[in-house]
Amino acid sequence: MIQIRTYLEQFVALSDHDWEIFSSKLIKTAHKKKTILLKIGKVERQLSFIEKGSVRLYIPKVENDLTFGFSFKGNFISAYDSFITQTPSTYQTETLTETTLWHLNYDDIQDIYSRTAIGNTIGRMIAENLFLMKSKREQSLLNDSAEQRYLNLFSERPDLIKQIPLRHLASYIGVTPQALSRIRRRIIS
Repeated sequence: MIQIRTYLEQFVALSDHDWEIFSSKLIKTAHKKKTILLKIGKVERQLSFIEKGSVRLYIPKVENDLTFGFSFKGNFISAYDSFITQTPSTYQTETLTETTLWHLNYDDIQDIYSRTAIGNTIGRMIAENLFLMKSKREQSLLNDSAEQRYLNLFSERPDLIKQIPLRHLASYIGVTPQALSRIRRRIIS
């Protein structure tokens, strides 16, 4: 739980009282590799902090899933659009590795907003961080070549990229697994 407090205190100072309310709502869960956390068509009821592991966001397809996001240790994960609107999700979330999560459910977050001095600030900071990650990805898809998107991902998270199967990486940067293999060969040579 200390990881979460450390993460939040990057953005805002937490009083012990506010932390007590916030932390009292957290529920810890452990998940095996390839556990679907949220199925398409279900409403996201939780905002989760990854203590250990990695999660991908994707649209399931018959031949190749369309992976559009990853989240790793020390970050929040959610089908956030479904979470804030409380409407069915158009995509799924799945663990890529053994993963430990700390959850807050929707009603508990609303309670935190109303009972703490900094609840709304924390919510805004988490939302802004999720927005910035999404915006960065969209801009990369519009401005960068597939090779540059791979290099960016590799330079930003070299230790974590090793955990992601190549087919998910290929989908994430918008190419086939074969095209990713060619990109990787060009980079190595």
